[in-house]
Amino acid sequence: MVTLPPLPVFPAPEAALVAGLAAAATGVVWSIGEVLHARRLGATARLAFGDRGRPAAWATTAAPLRVLAAAAAVFGLTVLLLLAPTAHGGRPLDERRVRHLVVVLDVSPSMQLADAGPRGDQRRRARAAELVRSVLDRVPVGQYRVSVVAVAAGALPVVEESRDPEVLANILDDLPLSYAFPAGKTDLFAGLAEAARMAKPWRPGSATVLVVTDGDTVPATGLPRMPESVSGLLLVGVGDPQAGRFIDGHMSRQDAGTLRQVAARSGGLYHDGNARQVPTASLVALGMVPQERLLDRLGLRELALAMTVLGTAVLALLPAALERWGTAWKPGVPGRPGVRRLPREAILSSEAGARWTGWR
Repeated sequence: MVTLPPLPVFPAPEAALVAGLAAAATGVVWSIGEVLHARRLGATARLAFGDRGRPAAWATTAAPLRVLAAAAAVFGLTVLLLLAPTAHGGRPLDERRVRHLVVVLDVSPSMQLADAGPRGDQRRRARAAELVRSVLDRVPVGQYRVSVVAVAAGALPVVEESRDPEVLANILDDLPLSYAFPAGKTDLFAGLAEAARMAKPWRPGSATVLVVTDGDTVPATGLPRMPESVSGLLLVGVGDPQAGRFIDGHMSRQDAGTLRQVAARSGGLYHDGNARQVPTASLVALGMVPQERLLDRLGLRELALAMTVLGTAVLALLPAALERWGTAWKPGVPGRPGVRRLPREAILSSEAGARWTGWR
């Protein structure tokens, strides 16, 4: 069995240069062929196109179209042959495009109360998990590094810069994090301070903080300042904001007014997630769903694919278009308006045909 040596693999600039040279050579050779074809066609023009001796006006562009299409197809195929293959998701993400999401999750005992959801019969913790999953389903999660901070009577980092969605799923699936904290009131600002500590060394504007809490107990002062790496903060409240539930000697309910004030003081957004998911418009406003143009994501491989498809399509479809619409001259086809029928004498006598067509 004969084993062929592997084809050389080129980086993108070198592959584009080689493909460009191949396309240029193809254009030169194809142009020479078109010139020779045009000279031969001139001798039989009246037989091919009738008395006018020329095709339809648009058909005069067929020769340059063929040259350009052949060059484009050769360029695309050469790039695809020489460029190193890559699998989707197999390339390491450029560090300049990495973003961070810090989820500050309230795990206090009040989050076990069942007054959340559209019907008001869902536990707050379960509703919080649904909201976080909904956000992650709409952001380019492969571009994000996710960190989680648990908040109760204090704050504890659970995971930092994780790329494994299963780790986050395990945390959201009712991991009993409340047992890691002593009894006491929920210190939401401690969670924000821990998120600020995590985000401080990151690239400016590359992080978003997502806070999910019932706002049961929020202090009036002590709001920490976010570092420059945090581009936005989204504070989502769960639990019934109208009627509360009794727990630990007080009535617990979502304090929507206080949460909205905290979000405004932090320069972020507040959303009542008790009955509705976080709107996509809010995620876009925070930069979590980037409005990236399609052209920004196209590379040399995508350009090569497009040129290959376009070039081969023109080469395949142009002959059929020329046959159908290249000329109105249809010899020997009766019954069509504006079509001249070849006389019977011209068919029976080549000399008569030569005189009739004017070609000798």
